[in-house]
Amino acid sequence: MVKTKIAVLVSGGGTNLQALLDAQKAGDLSAGEIALVIASNPKAYALTRAAQAGVPAVVCSRKELGSQAAFEAAISQALAQHGIELIILAGFMSILSEDFTRQWPRRILNVHPSLIPSFCGQGYYGLKVHEAALAYGVKVTGATVHFVNEVPDGGEILLQKAVEVLPGDTPEVLQRRVMEQAEWKLLPQAAQRIAEEIGREKAQ
Repeated sequence: MVKTKIAVLVSGGGTNLQALLDAQKAGDLSAGEIALVIASNPKAYALTRAAQAGVPAVVCSRKELGSQAAFEAAISQALAQHGIELIILAGFMSILSEDFTRQWPRRILNVHPSLIPSFCGQGYYGLKVHEAALAYGVKVTGATVHFVNEVPDGGEILLQKAVEVLPGDTPEVLQRRVMEQAEWKLLPQAAQRIAEEIGREKAQ
C-alpha cells in the first residue's frame, strides 16, 4: 500500500513531531510517511529534529510574509510541492483561516492539551491551558486529537485520553505529564487511523 504523505506543522520544540517520528520508526505509523515539516518560526527546534530525521523542512513565517493570505499561500505551495495528503498541527501556534481549513476537510489533525470542551478555544494554548486547569481545580485533565475546522479547537473529536492532576502540580509538571501520558500516544494513533483511511480511499 502506498503510504499517505503527512506534513507536520510546528512552531517550537517539536516534542509531538518527535513522537510521530518515533512512531514511524517503530512501525506504529505504518500507513503514513512524514514527508514535510513546516515551521512558523525560523528558530523552532523542531527544524533540527526534522533535519536529524532526514525530513524536508521549510519555514513559513507570518511575520516575514506580512499577511495571513501570503502565509497560507506559502504553506499551500509547500504542501502541493510535496504531494501532502494529511496535515498534523503539532504545537503550531498560528490559527488557520476558514479559507484554508475548508480546502482540507477531515484532513487536518490537531492535538490539544485538555479534554475538549474544557479549557479550549481562542487564547487557550501551551502552558495557559494547564494554568487554567489548575486554577479551576479539576482533578482530571488530558489531551484531545480533533479534526481542524474554522473554529479554534472546534472540529470533530477523534481521540481523547484522561490524565490525573496530582497535588502540588505546577503548570510545567502537568504539561509534561499530559504530553507523556496522552499527547505522544494519541497523536501517532490518530495519524495512523486517518492515514489508513486515506489509503483505503485511494485504493478504491
